[in-house]
Amino acid sequence: MSELDQLFAYPSDVPPISPKDANSKLKLSGRVLNIMSSLPTQIYNNFDYKTGEHNWYVESVRGNSALYSSHFFLDQHTDWESHLIAWTGEIISKSSNHNNQDSKGVTDLDESLYLDDKEKLEVEKKVRTSCKSENVHPVWLLRKDQHRWRKYAEDVLWPVFHYIQGQPSDGKAEAEAWHDYVKFNEVYFNRIKTIYKPGDIIWIHDYYLFLLPQLLRMEFPDAYIGLYVHVPFPSSEYFRCLSKRSQLLDGMLGADKIGFQSDSFQRHFLSCAARLLGYDVTANEVLAYGTAISVETLPIGIDTKKIAHDAFQSGIEDKVNALREIYHDKKIIVGRDRLDKVRGVAQKLQAFEMFLQMYPEWRDKVVLIQVSSPGYSHSGKVEKDVAELVNHINSEYGNLNYTPVLHYQMRIDKDEYFALLRVADLALITSVRDGMSTTALEFVICQEKNSSPLILSEFTGTSSVLTESILVNPWDSVGIAKTINDCFNMSEGHKQSLQQRLYKQATTNTIQTWTIEFLTHLLNHVGQTHQSHYIPSLNRPLLLNNYKNSKRRLFLFDYDGTLTPIVKDPAAAIPSSRLNDILDALSADPRNQIWVISGRDQAFLDKWLGSYNIGLSAEHGCFMKDIGSNEWVNLAESFDMSWQQKVEDVFKFYTERTPGTHIEKKKVALTWHYRRADPELGSFQATLCYNQLIATVAQQYEVEIMEGKANIEVRPKFLNKGEIVKRLALNPHGAKQDTHPVTKTKKDVPLDELPDFMLCLGDDLTDEDMFRSLKDIESEWQLNELPKNEYGTYGVYPVAVGPASKKTIATSHLNEPSQVLETLGLLTGQVSIFESAGSIDLDDRGHVTNSESSERSKSAIKAASIRRKDKLKEKV
Repeated sequence: MSELDQLFAYPSDVPPISPKDANSKLKLSGRVLNIMSSLPTQIYNNFDYKTGEHNWYVESVRGNSALYSSHFFLDQHTDWESHLIAWTGEIISKSSNHNNQDSKGVTDLDESLYLDDKEKLEVEKKVRTSCKSENVHPVWLLRKDQHRWRKYAEDVLWPVFHYIQGQPSDGKAEAEAWHDYVKFNEVYFNRIKTIYKPGDIIWIHDYYLFLLPQLLRMEFPDAYIGLYVHVPFPSSEYFRCLSKRSQLLDGMLGADKIGFQSDSFQRHFLSCAARLLGYDVTANEVLAYGTAISVETLPIGIDTKKIAHDAFQSGIEDKVNALREIYHDKKIIVGRDRLDKVRGVAQKLQAFEMFLQMYPEWRDKVVLIQVSSPGYSHSGKVEKDVAELVNHINSEYGNLNYTPVLHYQMRIDKDEYFALLRVADLALITSVRDGMSTTALEFVICQEKNSSPLILSEFTGTSSVLTESILVNPWDSVGIAKTINDCFNMSEGHKQSLQQRLYKQATTNTIQTWTIEFLTHLLNHVGQTHQSHYIPSLNRPLLLNNYKNSKRRLFLFDYDGTLTPIVKDPAAAIPSSRLNDILDALSADPRNQIWVISGRDQAFLDKWLGSYNIGLSAEHGCFMKDIGSNEWVNLAESFDMSWQQKVEDVFKFYTERTPGTHIEKKKVALTWHYRRADPELGSFQATLCYNQLIATVAQQYEVEIMEGKANIEVRPKFLNKGEIVKRLALNPHGAKQDTHPVTKTKKDVPLDELPDFMLCLGDDLTDEDMFRSLKDIESEWQLNELPKNEYGTYGVYPVAVGPASKKTIATSHLNEPSQVLETLGLLTGQVSIFESAGSIDLDDRGHVTNSESSERSKSAIKAASIRRKDKLKEKV
């Protein structure tokens, strides 16, 4: 059987959805971009010392066969044009002396990682030939330490997702791994940008690419994006241990639909979105970014027809007969697992030992054949423990003629694997935490004629599909031992009945039906939700580029919930040392004008921010103190303020009846706070209070009744944060502020005196006035055809801070105040550009394009090309 046979898929028994049948409003292109963590091929380089040439060749690889079958099914048996976009994986040098250095200290392996464009095209052609498809697009990331691109996903995410807590550290290695994880996602983003067309469906797979959905959403707001999580998703109590939890969740929620292997994984994800980000969720949706992200349980299957075809080839029949002859007098238990901490190989061996101990009559009559493929780098102790268990069992229960456990640490050929599944009298899968075990599904197909039982861990996602399998707790070795004995004593009729039910479950949940259902559900969902405005995460690298290329910058910051977290005691919301450092750094640049526009009174702002060279606005725009000035200007002093007494009387009435509430008297505005009250009582009384003010004071005076975060504020209508922002944005940059009303027009102020960069950050309903004013100004400039910057904008960034489930007119969002400080730290050079994902152009070595590192790489590639040519000349 050719290895390339595994790249083909069989047609579906169910009619697949066609792009022609979908909602015409979606304007589908008919293409599906399948985004995977690696290609189904391995690229090898072999340096020929006789000719002096580097020869490239490509082989297919095993693993994730079900996932690749999904792509090839779409490509070969549907109306969809399926494109596969994936990393090349590590390039392997097969030179016998690949570590030998030449006179310049360059090894053959080093040389193979410096491909020029011509060589990459040659390799890409071979990859496409191997896959027998022109729609395969390799993602290149060539560095000496090639494993670096896997580290964060495999050494940080994978353990947490499988409930393995990491060891304490100084965090430096994790920080470096995180930056590489960000780069990995950004390189994919750049590759997809060269391929994407409007109307494409982008289908992203697994935890290596959790940042990619939001990256794509920043660039393509109307794209149809699906994400499928193939691994288990942990509870919020475990997921919250990740230092980058907000960024990861935010990245995932850039998708329109997210799929999981089991109901429990789906519930865990929804819990994380609600508890860690504060989003509103339902049983199958996350309400965020002005839309609803669909969340669904859709277990993956296998290509059952292809497995049945491949497993019953004549060549495999010979291997089955050979195994039966070798073990003609013994029962065969088969296991195939990756040798890591969660596949339960150690638990399987302990259970098998318990079986031999409890049922001595089976000794010398049962053999366990365990095939283990290499695990992740952090699974070394598992390998040692398993080796010790195997030696112990074999020495305790074996003899010269009988070896109870045959452990093979290798990747076996597909035909040998199928032969084992067919000859087995029992399959034993004892994963302690797993997504989908394709081995279990493949075993059921291979047992169509034998009907041998399947013992399956209840902690694998496959248990939700193969509900008729015999479920066990992998930690209960006694229980598993009893189950093994029961299976060996099971009647043929019972085994056949179980097999029939399992076979039906496996063949009705195929990779074809999974693919069809996911695409169908995704299209149904986007057909309903893509009429609403999506608010993506702030593209911070793009913001940085705009900042660097601007000359007149205006910063407009809310205070509570933006620069500092919301706290129960408002007096405790004081600036952190990190915020102080950032304000110092920003205000030191003469091109920057910084304003804090808060609902706080003058005294508070003066006490904590008065020493900085920044402008201040108190009481939601009622007072302002210009940059470099010590004087506050009361913008409301000429207006009738008799409404204040009536408002205070209403507030007093509810304060007396609601313990934990208090009135904050400012010079202009009045605020009733109920944050410290009982939540239910406070909310109930706030509703009554608000309605009373609307029905009385608001009818008699030109005042605005504002509902904030656990407060109600009354202020003059003619003064708000939006009005103060309008003043600041249309005032000549750096000039003294005018206290008279302003209008949004370009006539009064020359263009080269207006700000060319405006970052406005706020978290509250009152901050929507700021966003609205900026967007109105931007619209006016556009109407008047003012020239835009090199990024096609006016440099205006209205950014909402906090849970993205709230409605906002901002154009982007940040999840929490810590992300605000991280963003401002990026602008001041205190934070790495790779701390968060964004639109950064990277070369195929993970360097920022045109940076010093990138230029050095270009020189190294040229030098490597010259060396190869020189070696060829020497041979000639």
